[in-house]
Amino acid sequence: MDMELEQKQAEIIDELVRRASTCKGEALLPIIIEATSHPSLFAFSEILALPNVAQLEGSTHSVYVDVLRLFAHGTWGDYKCTNHLLMFRQYSSSLPATLSYFVFGLLGNASRIPQLSPDQILKLKQLTVLTLAESNKVLPYDTLMAELDVTNVRELEDFLINDCMYAGIVRGKLDQLKRCFEVPFAAGRDLRPGQLGNMLHTLSNWLNTSENLLGSIQDKIKWADNMSEIDKKHRMEAEEGVEEVKKSLSMKVSDRLGGLRASLFPPTNYIMTSYPPPYVWSDLVSYLHSGQGDIDSRGHKEMFGEPSGVMDYEEDRIRPKR
Repeated sequence: MDMELEQKQAEIIDELVRRASTCKGEALLPIIIEATSHPSLFAFSEILALPNVAQLEGSTHSVYVDVLRLFAHGTWGDYKCTNHLLMFRQYSSSLPATLSYFVFGLLGNASRIPQLSPDQILKLKQLTVLTLAESNKVLPYDTLMAELDVTNVRELEDFLINDCMYAGIVRGKLDQLKRCFEVPFAAGRDLRPGQLGNMLHTLSNWLNTSENLLGSIQDKIKWADNMSEIDKKHRMEAEEGVEEVKKSLSMKVSDRLGGLRASLFPPTNYIMTSYPPPYVWSDLVSYLHSGQGDIDSRGHKEMFGEPSGVMDYEEDRIRPKR
C-alpha cells in the first residue's frame, strides 16, 4: 500500500472513530456498515476497540460486532463457513474439529451474520487475498478460485487486476502459463488475537539470529584484517627477495662482462711489452758505433743510400758484383 493510500485510509479511520465515539447502541450500526463497505478502508481494529462498540456485546445488535470482527480478521470462507455451521448446529450439537479460532469465536453468537451487501462482499474478498498473501507469495489460481467463489480464470484475473492491484492493496504478476498470481507485496491486515505474541516471538528469533550473524561477520572481518596483514608481510618479504636476486644477478652479469671485455681488449701495458724494451735499442746503437757493425752498416747504407730507394738500370749494370 503506497503512502497516499495509507494517508487516505488514516484520514477515513480518524473520521469514523470520531463519529463512532459520539454514538451509542443502534446509532453505531450505520457507521459499522459504512466502515465495512468503504472502498478505501481495510483496517477496523480502531473502531472495534472503541468502548461504546464493545458495549454492543450481549445486546440485540451484537451481531454487528461480529461483522466488524469478520472484516478485521476473517475471510470470505469464514463468512460462508460460519453461516453454514450455524444452520448445521440447529440439527446437530456436534461440530467439526477442524475449525479456525475465528469461526469458533463467531459461533458464540447464536444469530447469523446478516446478509452482506455487494460492496461488503467485494471488500471481504479483497481482504481474503491479503490473508492468503501473508503466508504465500505465489498463489495458485485454483486456490484463489476456491477461496473467492470464482468460477473461471477470466473473472479471477479481472478481480485481481481491477479490484486488488488497481486498488493498491497488492502488487503482483499474473502468470497464465503456470496459473498463479505472484505477490511480492501485500498490505497488512489487523492483528488477530494471539498474533501479536507470535510476531514478538518471531521478531525475537530474528533479533537473535541477526546478533549471531553480526558476530560472525565481525569475526570474518577480523580474520580478513589478519590475513591482510600476513599477506602484506609476505608480499614485502617476496619483494625483498626479488631485489636481492636482482642485485645478485646484476653482479654476476657485471663480472661476466668484465671478463669478456678483458679477453677481447687486452690492457695497453700488455701490448707494449711485445716490443723490445728501451735498453735493447741503446745496446744496438753502442754496437754500431764500435765498428763491429760497419759491414752491416755499410750494407745498410748501400741498401738505403738512395733517398728515393730506387736505382737506375745503368748504375746497377756497371756495379761490380761481389
